Amino acid sequence: MDARDLKTALAGAMRGEVTDDVATLKAMSRDTSLFERMPALVAYPKDAADVSLTARAAGSDMSGGPLTTSVVVSLTKHMNHMGEVVPLDSARDEIAGYAISEPGVFYRDFEKATLEQGLIMPSFPASREMAAMGGIIANNAGGERTLKYGKTEKYVEEVEVILSDGSLATFKPLTPNEVEERKKLRTLEGKIYREMDALLTENAGLIEGHRPRVSKNSAGYALWSVKDPKTGMFNLAKLICGSQGTLAFWTKAKLSLIKPKGHRAMLVTFLYDIAVLPEIVKRILPFDPESFESYDDHTFTLAVRFLPGLLSQMGLVRAARLGIDFIPEAAMVATGGVPKMILMAEFSEDTLAEADRKAFAAKDALAGLHVQSKIEKDEKESEKYWIVRRESFSLLRKNVHGLHTAPFIDDFVVPPACYPDFLPKLNALLDAYKSHFIYTIAGHIGNGNFHLIPLMDLTKEENRRIILELAPKVYDLVIREGGTTTGEHNDGIIRTPYLPMLFGDEMVKLFAATKKIFDPLNIFNPGKKVGGTFADIERDMLKTAL
Repeated sequence: MDARDLKTALAGAMRGEVTDDVATLKAMSRDTSLFERMPALVAYPKDAADVSLTARAAGSDMSGGPLTTSVVVSLTKHMNHMGEVVPLDSARDEIAGYAISEPGVFYRDFEKATLEQGLIMPSFPASREMAAMGGIIANNAGGERTLKYGKTEKYVEEVEVILSDGSLATFKPLTPNEVEERKKLRTLEGKIYREMDALLTENAGLIEGHRPRVSKNSAGYALWSVKDPKTGMFNLAKLICGSQGTLAFWTKAKLSLIKPKGHRAMLVTFLYDIAVLPEIVKRILPFDPESFESYDDHTFTLAVRFLPGLLSQMGLVRAARLGIDFIPEAAMVATGGVPKMILMAEFSEDTLAEADRKAFAAKDALAGLHVQSKIEKDEKESEKYWIVRRESFSLLRKNVHGLHTAPFIDDFVVPPACYPDFLPKLNALLDAYKSHFIYTIAGHIGNGNFHLIPLMDLTKEENRRIILELAPKVYDLVIREGGTTTGEHNDGIIRTPYLPMLFGDEMVKLFAATKKIFDPLNIFNPGKKVGGTFADIERDMLKTAL
């Protein structure tokens, strides 16, 4: 069936719209990754009855997750309804309520609705202003508060999904007896429960042995998360979270919420000698920071250089205040006294006095390390640091012309204890290629999650070749240190071929078996998580200047 016939068939079968408009197809061929795949059609489903194929929410993915040559299903136009937000009478394990959401809801709107009840889902990514809930769940997103509160997988309680045969199912926590009842169903849902329970039981040792031993991971399928060893509960929603739309198409989710702390204080450390970084992290973490972030000297210099552009997006009063606040940083750049890295440890508590107490205690713990640090006592004072940290990727995309952001080693995680050995080796690898790109490093220093974004001229074949040459060297170093290839951004086109390197062939076979159990005809987002190749990366990599 060609695209014209497919468009006619889809238009006759669904209540939403279908288009092959060239401008729309071009827009949907890109996300924020270094790939381009031109879809045949774009569909805008009205509701769950309209849904199938490859999902796209806001297009903020950095791995090529939603890109396809088939049909893109865009969710933000119609499937963007926010359901109820319900506070709980008594909190359990910090959970103070829940919210119901469709995948096309932008996180900024989701958060606005939950904050009206004094609640929040704390696993939001740095792209919170442009990300939608579909991608947040599909990628198992994390962000600045993940250090304390965990990733999205912790907050996904239930998902309503469309299975590969078009049937509807709800995945939620089930007792062993309830699982046995589901296994009796003579439907695809029943088959999934029967075969997944068998797969998990027969391979329990292998799966547990390959569970990533870092605090965050989005690589592979989270087979180790389906069964809770303490409670015996079985929840396939934990598998859907982070699966990049490859197993089923979620149409509604129930998400747990917490009550955020009301006051914050930030310890800012200016690091001129990277060698003391591991000791700084070791001394600060016992004080339980809500977030522990970082950005490097390249990011810092870019922020100061393009400060007028950043401020122009804000109101006059706020821009004027921030402009004054940035004067010390501008002076650092002017005099060449830029630190190698700026570290931000933020402490949140119910009272400002307690937040300040923790921040000052953490500062005192750095005594003897001869580092420069200061306390920012409220969120207005710390805002400038958050602007630079949150806008680091955007600064690169918008302001460095002639070069393209190339996120291909952008999200690895290593145990913080390995920093003394790992960082010099990483820098040596990058230095060997410094004639081909410049880069910035920002990330979640408290749990070892680095966002390293090279800037490259992708019109040059030699630079595109380096992406396939350097990535395995970096990932080999990461894996040898007990890390993972992706903590938040997921596998997509760019990292799926590295899954055998990370997990080994036997685990990859289990991933393939899982995909076949859920999606035997390979309908949902093919080539991601299972079946992706290095040839895919080479073929679909951008080759033109933007």
